[in-house]
Amino acid sequence: MKQIKRSEFLGAAAESLAPDEEKNKKAAVSPFANKEMPRFDAKSMTGLTQYTGHFGTAQLAHLLRRTMFGFTQADLNYFNGMTLDQVVAALLTHAPTPAPPLNAYNNSNYTDPLVPLGQTWVNTAYGDGTGNSLRRKSLKNWWVGLMLNQDRSITEKMTLFWHNHFATQMASIGDARYCYVHHLLLRANALGNFKTLARAVTTDPGMLVYLNGDTNTAGAPNENYGREFQELFTVGKGPNSLYTQADVEAAAHVLTGWKDDRTTITSSFNPAKHDTSDKVFSAFYNNTVITGQTGVNGALETDQFVDMVFAQVETAKYLCRCLYRYFIYYTIDSQVEANIITPLADIAVQNNYDIVPILSALFKSEHFFDVNNVGCHIKNPIDHLIGVSRQFNIAFPNASNIANQYKGWAIIANLLINLTMDPGDPPNVAGWPAYYQEPQYHELWINSVTLPFRNQYTDILSSANGLNTAGINLKMDLIAFTQQFSNPEDPNQLIADAAALLSPNDLGVDQTAFIKTILLSGQTADHYWSDAWIQYINTPSNQTYLNTVLTRLRSMYTYILDLAEYQLI
Repeated sequence: MKQIKRSEFLGAAAESLAPDEEKNKKAAVSPFANKEMPRFDAKSMTGLTQYTGHFGTAQLAHLLRRTMFGFTQADLNYFNGMTLDQVVAALLTHAPTPAPPLNAYNNSNYTDPLVPLGQTWVNTAYGDGTGNSLRRKSLKNWWVGLMLNQDRSITEKMTLFWHNHFATQMASIGDARYCYVHHLLLRANALGNFKTLARAVTTDPGMLVYLNGDTNTAGAPNENYGREFQELFTVGKGPNSLYTQADVEAAAHVLTGWKDDRTTITSSFNPAKHDTSDKVFSAFYNNTVITGQTGVNGALETDQFVDMVFAQVETAKYLCRCLYRYFIYYTIDSQVEANIITPLADIAVQNNYDIVPILSALFKSEHFFDVNNVGCHIKNPIDHLIGVSRQFNIAFPNASNIANQYKGWAIIANLLINLTMDPGDPPNVAGWPAYYQEPQYHELWINSVTLPFRNQYTDILSSANGLNTAGINLKMDLIAFTQQFSNPEDPNQLIADAAALLSPNDLGVDQTAFIKTILLSGQTADHYWSDAWIQYINTPSNQTYLNTVLTRLRSMYTYILDLAEYQLI
């Protein structure tokens, strides 16, 4: 399995540093020196057999990194001591349905005439264009807030997975209420049944608008959804997905007659707009004929079409490949196809496409815990920015001031746009290129613009002043972050505990030694840090003691967060 070219990653990182920082970092030995890391051409030969090796802190941390947007020391402590089965079962428990987004946008420039400040807009009339645009922003900010405050569940990560899989763009759908209904559909089915979700998405009002299903009629059939349903949502473009252009055209005719209702934000079927002729599919679909139906029975053709597509094993394999690239690694070679994708697809079919058995088998497998699959993925921007915010427990304004609470979430939402992952608005119907674009895949998250941004954001958040925008201050509490560890007065234990939380890979002897010199401000004796920390703990009101400790911690954590290792998951 080809691993990330970490030396190239480090080179790109160095280019983003300020001159004085670059000078300091060049003095360090390579972060990857003296480490037993996988070769770049290493192959993972493991399969879906349940992992029976040691399940300790390192293995738990790997599982939490892949299933949550940034796990915290509190999360680690919560799950510590549980078995692998227990942890996976807990993570695969669906989180409760959250309260809807609110009007947090009324101000001196605009007041929503239909929704008071602090009330939800999701069941209100459209209003005007300005208000609708602000509602869409409210939805995005609310979603960021849910990710920041996630439960110990994979629900948030799976909601984003489905958003990327059944990709839509809020800007194209337009109506914020449609966007909310679509989002709620993905969230409600995040750990449900893939087939049920695919059928529901097909006539979801937001998807009807986004892929022109609302204008698909017998007199003017539109192929958009019929094409994407097959190419991107179900059977995919794999070598054995041999559907034809005729199948796309037949699907379009099957799906004629659906429309959306802008008052109720629902969909309905109009028999007068439906093509009642027989629809003939290719040999790929066993030459299936969906007999044309009249009246309200025309809607049943959609169910028959979905049944036909999900009877193809390629649908199960395509889903499993998408899950694999999202949770494991982007390369799917013949070994992975045979040892992981095929048996995982069998599990999908045997369980009628329920998601939990598929994910359970994957997360409990030898393959998931294979050393080649640990710390080999570049974090997507949400993993990176939501993760650092959660791990360092950055304090956001609370619900006592709704306007400020949403402003705080908006800061993160806007930063994500700069990092090329705008939640709610992926580039197109295919989703984010990092999950499908060969040959780079997840390497697309890092370039000469986005990597400096990543480092800049963590540098600012760890700085003395923090990030100040729109009257909101976001800042890491480095003292609280340090106090959560087992023995923070011991510099060796502190660095080990921090590295275990922040890096998926062992930092190595030389890199750890260099980090220690930062914490000790160039001194060699451990007591140089221990004395400073104990003085602060004994007299926390002493500003000199506080400043001494903060200066050293800030230098150390800023350095760690700029490392290539922190960009990995």
